[in-house]
Formats: sequence, structure tokens, C-alpha cells
Amino acid sequence: MDSMNQPPAPSTDAAPGGWVVRGADPASALELGRRLSVSASTAQVLLHRGHADELSARDFLDARLAGLTQPDAMADRALAVDRLARAVRQRERIAIFGDYDVDGTTSTSILADALEAMGGEVVTHVAQRFAGGYGLSAAGLERIRASGADLLVTCDCGSSDHERIADARRSGLEVIVVDHHLVPSEPLPAFAFLNPHRPDCGFPYKGLSSAGLALSLAAGVRAALGTAFDLRTLLDLVALGTIADVAPLDGDNRRLVRAGLARLGVPTRPGVTALRERAKMKGAAMGAIDVAFRLAPRLNAAGRLADPALTVALLRARTLDDARAAALCIEALNDDRKALTRRITEEAVAQAKEVYGGAMDGGLVVAAEGWHRGVVGIVAARLVELFGAPVLVLSLEDGMGHGSGRAPAGFPLHDATSRCRAELAGFGGHQAAVGLTAKASRIEALRAAFDDACRDLRGRGGAVRPPRLIDVALDGGTFGLPSASELSMLEPLGHGNAEPLFLVPGARVEEARTVGEGHLKLTLRVGGDRLRCFGWEMAEQRDRFGRDVTVVGSLRPDAWIGGEAVELRLIDVLPGTP
Repeated sequence: MDSMNQPPAPSTDAAPGGWVVRGADPASALELGRRLSVSASTAQVLLHRGHADELSARDFLDARLAGLTQPDAMADRALAVDRLARAVRQRERIAIFGDYDVDGTTSTSILADALEAMGGEVVTHVAQRFAGGYGLSAAGLERIRASGADLLVTCDCGSSDHERIADARRSGLEVIVVDHHLVPSEPLPAFAFLNPHRPDCGFPYKGLSSAGLALSLAAGVRAALGTAFDLRTLLDLVALGTIADVAPLDGDNRRLVRAGLARLGVPTRPGVTALRERAKMKGAAMGAIDVAFRLAPRLNAAGRLADPALTVALLRARTLDDARAAALCIEALNDDRKALTRRITEEAVAQAKEVYGGAMDGGLVVAAEGWHRGVVGIVAARLVELFGAPVLVLSLEDGMGHGSGRAPAGFPLHDATSRCRAELAGFGGHQAAVGLTAKASRIEALRAAFDDACRDLRGRGGAVRPPRLIDVALDGGTFGLPSASELSMLEPLGHGNAEPLFLVPGARVEEARTVGEGHLKLTLRVGGDRLRCFGWEMAEQRDRFGRDVTVVGSLRPDAWIGGEAVELRLIDVLPGTP
């Protein structure tokens, strides 16, 4: 597993606006950069990531599939492999049932594509948010039985579905569970249960998404059957599912997603090509943040507002015409999703301020009728960004609340929600995100219980909102602009491998203008280089600076200029020279 810890910098320096610049080690950065043939700025980022020696840094920058953890110690993997191989040989009908989010639809598509390519007879089903809800519901199980399945594989769900799995077993339907959510203490009555979070699972890397687990299972079946199916064709789906599910981008995930991003950049899958067209994405450069903010929301739209089977149809489309038709429908749903999210977020923010005032030191619960349950998770994430506190958002309908929870990085949300079990009709998930149901009559009690639980856990763990840390202060000398190719070597960037932040102090403004609907476009002189900057909805910042400005942001390849040019995505604009 890659070392992704970020030890405290030896020293820090205060910067304007409450930012803190992590301590630099110019001598070590220059030497490491020389050995790796990268800039001192990129080398300093590697030092902050804990890669102080050349061997560790090279392994991080060139993470290969050959370094993946051997799967032999994964509990029940061999059992599941043998059962699926037998089902393929005997032409049994295999039902694959996935959750309605991107990890669920991609893992469903991975197993369906792989098993069909190896000669299996496969039918796919997806959980319906508005007809059964999350996981293997009674309605979902009935659909599976009606399809004539001989064997059921659940993807990204099942760890908490004891009752339905027992029902399936009683009716003669064997169940293999492929999931990565937290595991209840009660034994699961499944034929095989693949989940690295099982206490008895010896597989050392615990961060795999269900998409990654599905790939591992497909690899095992391929070996058992002795087929020549190329598993690399599935890596684009693994990257989509892993990034969208905010799984840690370290260890095995880093290796898998890095390879998957390369396939997403030069797509061969019709569904990915059609999706990129709708997102207006050109060029081969593809980062994890592009996936998270441009592709994943589109893939999630069908599951949020309609039938997630549409997403599976897009991902598994065999022709570009079929893929484009599915992508067109998904784009319309995504537009609806954005409009709903804006309205409900405004209402939820107003409610939070009215209920809690300035007391945001615990946890927030907001709920209302008329809020579309398909977007409450997004709204919860927006409130976390705004208030820096754990949040539960519930949509009330017919006396019941259906909701989602999100929390700042590092906060144990599942633990906090578990303390409120008496006020809930049900819940599940992991420490970063939960889904829950509660009676409308219990919302006030839930609000009090969640607030108390979060206040206690926050008090034990210290401040929830992390400090505003800058990785490198660019000085136009030792710490100059890194190249686009160097930045791509740091990918995938996201949870567990945060996008590095850069300070550009006292830069000369060559151009400043407003573009689009209130966005800020800057051109700065940084040493001997010109740096283009873009600030989303930051046009009002134009009045804060004159000829010189200090900015904070992340550097990304400049898709407009191309080559080795980079662009700064603005996070903060500060006046003058620090």
C-alpha cells in the first residue's frame, strides 16, 4: 500500500486570509526533484505526502497495476469465484443487482460485462430509490425472482440486508454479496460475502470500492475458467465507481484509478464517449476531479430522479447511437437535478440558520416536505461545506423522512448516526456518508440526539474543519510553476490524495475580466512566466485588488493552450503583496 500520510510540516508560515503555508525544505525539494526530473515545487508536494526517498516517490508517481495487493486473503473470494465459474459452465441465469449510485451501477456493469464475455447468462437489476429504496429491498428481490435467476450477486449493497437474503435463501436462491459498506455484527446468511471490512477478512487493503471488488471477483472467475478476457477493458468503470464513491485514492485504488483514467482519456467504451460529449470534455488529459465534478453527477442523475437502469444501459451500450440516446436522457435529468439542488439548498440553509442560529458546534438536521429525496445527499454535502459540521437532510413524505448524511473529512458520521438509532426507522452507510429513514414525528428528537452525539464526538476529536493549508508558495525562483505533465503524475487527486494548493504571492496582474455568468479570468506574471487563472463565480473579487494580487488555488493542465501550460483554479483572491 502506498504511503499517503501527510506528516506535519517542520514549520508553517501565516498567509493572508487565514491560510497557512506548510513549511518548505528547499534543499531536500531540489535534490529530490533532481533525482526524479521534476520541479522543486512538485518534489515539495511529494515531501508533504510522506515520500522523502526516491524509491517511495517513484512508486507513487508511477503506480502500476503490477503492485496490486494479492487477493488470496480476501474472505469468501475463492468460494464466490468457484460458484460463479460453475454457474457460467452450467449456463445458470445469474442476476446481478446493484445499488442506484455510480459505484453500484459500475460494479453491476463490470460483473455483467465480464461474465457475459466469459460465456455467462446474465440479467441486471438496479435498486430503485422510489420503489424499495436503498439495497436489496423486498420489491427488488421480487423482480429478481421474476427474472428466473438461479444465482444472485449484489453489488454495493447487501451487507445489512439480512432479512431479504434469508428470504432468497429460503426460496432456493443463493446470494453472493459484493459490498464495501460497514458490516453489522449479525452474521449474514449469504452463500459468500466479499467485504474487506469483515472482521475476519485478511485482505489488508480496506479502501476498495465495490467496483474494485467486482473487478477482483471477475479476475478470479477468469482464472478459474481459463479464459483470455482482457480485464483492462473494465478499468474505466472501476475509476468511475471509485472516484464517484469518494473512496480513498491511495494504495490499490491509486493503481486502479490511475490506469482507469488513462482509458477514460482515450475512451473505447461508447457510453464514456457519449458522456464526454455531453460534458463537453475534449483532449486525452483526464483527472479524478474531472470525473468527480463532470462525469459522476451525470451518471448519478438517473438514480437520483428516475430509473438507474438507464445508467447501466449507457455504460453497457454496444453502439455509439445507443449510448448517445441514453446520454441525452441522462443530460436532461442532470439539468433537472441541478435546478432542484439549488432550490432545496437555499431552503435548507435558511432552515439551518433559523433552527441553530450561530450554534453550529454539534450536528445539523434539516427536514421538510417537498424536498426531492434524490438530491438530499448533494444538499447535505453543500451544507457541510458551508457550516463545517455533520449534516442530515431528510425529505418528508406521508409521515416518513428519507434522508442522507454527510460530514467533514475525518468525522465518524456512521458512529454519530448509530447513537441516534432509537430515533431512526433504519440507516446504513459508512463514516463519510449515510442513508437513513425516520418517522416525521421523530425529527425533533433526532435533531437533539444527533446534535448531542456530534458535539460529543467533535469534542473528543478536536475541531472538525481542517486548517487551510497551502502546500507550496511559488516564488518564481526555487519554487516555480510545475509543468502539466508533472501534475498528471500526481493523479489521481481527491480523497486520500488531496489536490495540492499553491500560493502565488504579490503577482503582477496583466489582465482581469469577467467571463460567463460571474466568473473571474486573470492573467498573472509569476517570475518569468505568465499564468492564466480562473475563478468560478468569483467576479465580485475583481474590486479587491489593483496592479498586484496574491491568489490561492490548485494548478491543472491548461486545456485551452495545451502542451505543458498550466492554469490556476482560484480558491481565494487576496489584495496586494503579503
